[in-house]
Amino acid sequence: MAKAIELCQLYKVFDDHQILHGLDLGIDEGEVLTILGGSGTGKSVLLKMVIGLLKPDAGRILIEGEDIAPLPEDELLKVRRKVGMLFQGAALFDSLTVFENVAFSLREHTHMTTAEMRDRVGEVLALVGMAGTEERFPAELSGGMRKRVGLARAIALTPRILLYDEPTTGLDPRNVEKINELIRDLREKIRVTSVVVTHDLQSAFRISDRVALLSEGRIAGTGTPAEIGKSESQVVREFLAGHF
Repeated sequence: MAKAIELCQLYKVFDDHQILHGLDLGIDEGEVLTILGGSGTGKSVLLKMVIGLLKPDAGRILIEGEDIAPLPEDELLKVRRKVGMLFQGAALFDSLTVFENVAFSLREHTHMTTAEMRDRVGEVLALVGMAGTEERFPAELSGGMRKRVGLARAIALTPRILLYDEPTTGLDPRNVEKINELIRDLREKIRVTSVVVTHDLQSAFRISDRVALLSEGRIAGTGTPAEIGKSESQVVREFLAGHF
């Protein structure tokens, strides 16, 4: 199967602290892969590299075969149209309505008319179960609703890859389940490759085709949830024992 993303020998240091240390990971087109790891292991750093917000000190980041690591900002903008990201806390603009938040990337990257934007915003809000909320402000929404609006914004440009940074953090069990269902549903509805960073093992095992454990700057193990659950790796077993 073709690779949507290939991470090859990635290194990253912050303030003399080695975050990534020769990390390798391939992600297949159309799969849901979840990256697990302890706090401070570099999971969010990895996502920001995939979208081009951070550059590695060394290594290659191939998005559909194109190495984005050396690209200048103007070239990265083209790549980012292929990649949507749901940030922690959704990162909505408080002073903008739901419509304006979701339409933000459409204004920046397309020549749509206002009517076309309204149609597209309505379409993606319906996909995430938020139809009819266009005129509301983020302060009027629950945490789960804000996450879903953030997800609508992430898919507005019809990305080929979706990145999720701790999508269920801070949500009650009912909203956790809604977000998990959306991740799986969107993979089917818009045929997107999904990369999820989370500390929520139950969600990871529920939504993932494969799971990867990040430890000491490298991938310590990968496999289906069943394979990871039966792993003989001491690092994997200790992580699972400490989080279930």
